[in-house]
Amino acid sequence: MHPLTHRSAWDLDENRLPPLSGAEAKLRFAVQYAVLAPSSHNSQPWHFIVDGDTVMLCADRTRALPVADPYDRELIISCGAALFNLRVAMSHFGLGYAITLLPASADPDVLAQVRALLGHVTDATLPALFGAIPKRVTTREAFTSEAVPPEIQAELIRAAEAEGVEATCVDEAPVSERIADLIAEADHLQFRDPRFRRELASWIHSRRCADGMPAYSAGVSALLDIATPLVASAIRTFNLGGGMAATHRSLVDGSPLLFCIGTGADNPSAWLAAGQALERVLLTGVLHGLTASYLNQPIEADKLRDTLRRQIGMDAQPQLLIRMGRGPQVEHSPRRDMGEVVS
Repeated sequence: MHPLTHRSAWDLDENRLPPLSGAEAKLRFAVQYAVLAPSSHNSQPWHFIVDGDTVMLCADRTRALPVADPYDRELIISCGAALFNLRVAMSHFGLGYAITLLPASADPDVLAQVRALLGHVTDATLPALFGAIPKRVTTREAFTSEAVPPEIQAELIRAAEAEGVEATCVDEAPVSERIADLIAEADHLQFRDPRFRRELASWIHSRRCADGMPAYSAGVSALLDIATPLVASAIRTFNLGGGMAATHRSLVDGSPLLFCIGTGADNPSAWLAAGQALERVLLTGVLHGLTASYLNQPIEADKLRDTLRRQIGMDAQPQLLIRMGRGPQVEHSPRRDMGEVVS
């Protein structure tokens, strides 16, 4: 199927849902918005099982990243972001919800059970975020130099804290420069590992059309003057850590705001909270004309994670590091067919 076909998932029309639909129909419709959540490497590592007025959110471990994400931390964070989108869409369509996290101790793949409640919106703040879901996009291009005002920074922090996590903003050059040093060090560490390069290349491959990242998304186009079909091969074959570190340093230098999300615990429940906080922050940012991309390398490198925590002055364990600002409009990443992610 042509890649553009897989981007039609973003062209949702809520008017296709009949106004008198019951809970099950609304729930199934809401799942179409859940899958628009961001995920590491655009791996989309989720599966939804809809049964009447209940949906089970499951981790799809076949889409894991065993080198970059050996504990499935980012996989579960991605699923948490999808869960938040589901909550927003359900609220918009007049459904409340009762959520049980990690309901099956014998099956760690079941991350959440969500039961729809007709006629009762559980969180009245969520419907306002609904219109931002199809507008959210990851922008790995340079941002403008326009600062993010303190009142918007405070709103972003409140959005994260509403999901039970800790968050902090970094907009001071000395701290940003130290974080940029950590990102560059992490790039060198990761690209030195041929297993990491092979894994990354497999998600940038030109034959992917429903998932993964286009070659330009990783900053590779600024690094390699070669045709796109050869980018994955180049990443797999050569240690590009130095060039990637320079590319990411440039992005940090040109980013008006770095935003870090952390949690007190470091387990699946905390990772689900971090994912929900991430998506609430991103959608709140969309309402203010902001976009974001990820700089999680110092968190993925175990030896640098605690250094990052100290640099930003956070008590919690860092789970996500993103850059935020105003950037150019870019294409949405593709999405898998609903038939592949829902049963």
